[in-house]
Amino acid sequence: MLASQAVLGAFAASASLSSSSSSSIPGAASYTVPAAFPTSVFSSYYIQPGPTSEPQPALFDPILNKTFPLNVTDPLSIPSHDTDPVYFPQALANLSEASAEAVIAAASDEILTIVRANQTGLSSNCSRCVAALSVAQMAAKLAPTYLPDAMISLCQKTGFASNSTCQSTYEAGSFGATWTQILSKADVAGLDGQYICAYLGSYCASPNVTAFELAFPKPKPANATKPQPSGQRVKVLHLSDLHLDARYEVGAEGNCTSSMCCRHSAPAANGSAAAIQVPAPLYGYYKCDSPYYLALAALQSIGPLTGTSKENPAAFALYTGDLVAHDSQYQRSRDYVEDIELSVWHMFKAYIGGPVYAALGNHDTNPDNLDVPHGIDDDGPLGNQLSWNYDHVSSLWEYYGWIDEATAASARTHYAAYSIRHPLGLRIITLNTDLYYRNNHFALLKAADPDFSGMFTFLIDELQRAEDSGERVWIVGHVLSGWDGTNPLPNGSEALRRIIERYSPHVVAGVFFGHTHEDQAFVYYQGANGSNRSAETAVASAWVGPSLTPLTNLNSGYRLYEVDTGSWDIYDAYTFYSDVSSFGSLDNGTEEGDQGSGPVFQLEYSSRAAYGPGAEWPDDAPLNATFWHRVTEAMERNRTLVSVFNTFQGKSSIRSPNCTSEACAEAKICYMRSGSAALGKQCPQGFGSVQSAYTGVNF
Repeated sequence: MLASQAVLGAFAASASLSSSSSSSIPGAASYTVPAAFPTSVFSSYYIQPGPTSEPQPALFDPILNKTFPLNVTDPLSIPSHDTDPVYFPQALANLSEASAEAVIAAASDEILTIVRANQTGLSSNCSRCVAALSVAQMAAKLAPTYLPDAMISLCQKTGFASNSTCQSTYEAGSFGATWTQILSKADVAGLDGQYICAYLGSYCASPNVTAFELAFPKPKPANATKPQPSGQRVKVLHLSDLHLDARYEVGAEGNCTSSMCCRHSAPAANGSAAAIQVPAPLYGYYKCDSPYYLALAALQSIGPLTGTSKENPAAFALYTGDLVAHDSQYQRSRDYVEDIELSVWHMFKAYIGGPVYAALGNHDTNPDNLDVPHGIDDDGPLGNQLSWNYDHVSSLWEYYGWIDEATAASARTHYAAYSIRHPLGLRIITLNTDLYYRNNHFALLKAADPDFSGMFTFLIDELQRAEDSGERVWIVGHVLSGWDGTNPLPNGSEALRRIIERYSPHVVAGVFFGHTHEDQAFVYYQGANGSNRSAETAVASAWVGPSLTPLTNLNSGYRLYEVDTGSWDIYDAYTFYSDVSSFGSLDNGTEEGDQGSGPVFQLEYSSRAAYGPGAEWPDDAPLNATFWHRVTEAMERNRTLVSVFNTFQGKSSIRSPNCTSEACAEAKICYMRSGSAALGKQCPQGFGSVQSAYTGVNF
């Protein structure tokens, strides 16, 4: 006890620490960011920032020992092909070129016959799709390097997509080599084939949760209790989904209809250029990712709004993934991803005083969305094809002093996931949740075993050690396990739900995600499949962090938690935002002598103040799983509270649809009670996201 008090006292000297009787808001209610770009954040620039142009920093990478060239992020020279190395599975036989071409030709003809004809004795589109996969698998195993071109040809001949989309999707440097690996390794006649055909075009029904086992080292203690609160509070930041767009071009079309907006558009061959409908503002727009000006404006606002500083920082910050912009695959490269990773972590180090504990997002890799289970070839070259990324980010985290050498080494072997104990006693476990993400093609492999990657074994081992040591744990990931069920694969989602249930509420004190770009929360319940949903069975809750990027139709935001250092429960959460609709009318200081003004970031709401009264929640009780279930009960009584939640979900964006129908209200309540994809899919669909008009049907 004396030792822990000593640590607490020492940490108080360098982190924001207060008694439980904190002020009503943590800092200023609003903050106007200076218009002048904080040029000192980077040591040198290829292109200096200006009131009508984004900067191009010259970034030296201390891990790779190189300076990234301008063409990596130059908005005027965006690449049209990814030239990174590609990986193919080992061919079963050393075929001559003529033999390999003959295999591919025969396979292509047979697949076309299966696809085009219905006299094959196959009863459904699903069985035809699986049959085509079986033929493709043979080709992938015998002539892997020839398969991407065959996939492009088949895609074009069958009209599966436009000719250009077929080319950009299935060429080897895009996803062609990836699909070749998957086809060569998949159980195409089993569950893997069902998943692949459901993914490719709903040819098979999306599988539900199948039977699987998770091995827990010990049964859940019968009388486990969580620690008592200490009465001391610290501040913890939660940032998510910055999606830095270093190729953002001020004045480009902000309201485009395809691909990335706010990007340079070359004139047509005859020299004509389309008229700009919405010139991209300096600080960003609703259909664009975050320019440097917005990223640094948000970071500059954190201190004044949260009452923290580099000298008096938050205890730590969470980053729940997605550093890199939503570039098309052919515009990405390893250098591009590494450049953005370095740039964002460098900016965070400049403005956030405490450690940053991060999870990778699905866009923080190349190829996009992919993370490969090591077991795909028994930890061989295919299983390690993305180790460059895990090495890079873990080394940067160590370089900036956020994790130690041993933790960095562990992260390199666990897909950049790690477990670390904060000096105040909380254990933070970060996960690579892309390994159960529906758009990670490799997650379609070994679908019957949600722990094929070993990620859940890692989590269970760390949680068991925490339970044995009496530690409290926060779990940090990117792709959420629940809500409306549209993001994770069902088996992986259910596996995480079971693990959280097993170690809650006595070990797991909080779960944190990003990915959706929206402000959301949901509850995990004990009992079979988590379907027995009540205040008494609520054991853990997940906080989904609002995004810094405005994409799509959202405001920019972030969150601060007020946390007890004994129980590590959250006692309040403050969400801050900036109104993107105001960015186009800002005075950027373009006239001589005009200082201009930047965007305003402001407090949007306190979770306790917004939801506590309706939930009849005690002032001194934590905002835990029971609290969030009580909020859903209050929503059942008072539909106005659903509208409030809906507004906050989009960070008060003027573009969010209203949630006024009974179907929408019931859906939101159901999503908040769904800790897994299986539960979320049972809710009314079409009301999950506020980024476009709802598609759900009213009752």
